Amino acid sequence: MSNRNSQANKAAARERIRAERERQKKQEKLRRQLVVGGALAGILAVAGGVGFLVMKANQPTGWEAAKEAKPVAPAHTQGKNGTEILIGDKNAKETLEVFEDIRCPACASFEQSSGEALLKDVEDGRYRVRFSMYTFIDDASGGGEGSKNALSALGAALNVSPEAFLKYKTALYSAKFHPEEQVDAYSKDSELLKVAATVPALKGNKAFETAVKEGTYDRWAMDMSALFGRKGVKGTPSFLHGDKKLTLPQIPQQQMTQEQFNKLAQANFKKMIDKEFGPAKGSGKPDPGKGIAEGEKDPTASR
Repeated sequence: MSNRNSQANKAAARERIRAERERQKKQEKLRRQLVVGGALAGILAVAGGVGFLVMKANQPTGWEAAKEAKPVAPAHTQGKNGTEILIGDKNAKETLEVFEDIRCPACASFEQSSGEALLKDVEDGRYRVRFSMYTFIDDASGGGEGSKNALSALGAALNVSPEAFLKYKTALYSAKFHPEEQVDAYSKDSELLKVAATVPALKGNKAFETAVKEGTYDRWAMDMSALFGRKGVKGTPSFLHGDKKLTLPQIPQQQMTQEQFNKLAQANFKKMIDKEFGPAKGSGKPDPGKGIAEGEKDPTASR
């Protein structure tokens, strides 16, 4: 082989080696770019994920979220966001305001003893009732969600009819179903639906059941709850006629049966109502505002 050919071969070999090294450098550079890019993408993805989780964590949930939901008021309501529950003869001249909390044991006691008497007065057109339903017991020591959840379900019942609302409320307060104050049974939809099954208009009512399960009236319940303290009322049960607070006479502290207690409690409720609105029609008692009718014997006169 000539010296010239030998030099040419060596030059060609060096060129091939140089080209291979250049190719390997480019591949290594590309690999580093891909690794860095992938790592950066991973970091951004993680950061984005963390940001999303932080954002989600800061979003209100449960009943706090219900405050921000679109307002949906039940049928048969009035006022802002449907927070006025007014039931009775629209021609009734008087309105009795009743303040209750579904978890309230004193409210349950009132309903079990005197609820029937109140509803009879409403049916007779003696007065209409405006119900203000509160949920403050949920926020008391021990907490819970039963008052709010039951109120939302009552909204679903009211959407069916005022009669369904009244019967469902009576059932929720009944001795059969009403839980101890410390037991948050009504926080469970299943318990609310079990009670509703005793009300003919609600039993098997799919629209009602769906509204309870989906919390259709959760926002409404929160709007109702926000009325706490209206007219200075911060305890339940409470009764107002206009701006006047009515007071139930106290039941003597003595040993008695539940039946005896209920009888006394109902008598006290009627006494309170008679004092404020005058005797009920057909009670046989004279209306002190109208005096004694002509020919009628004065019942206070001595015999």
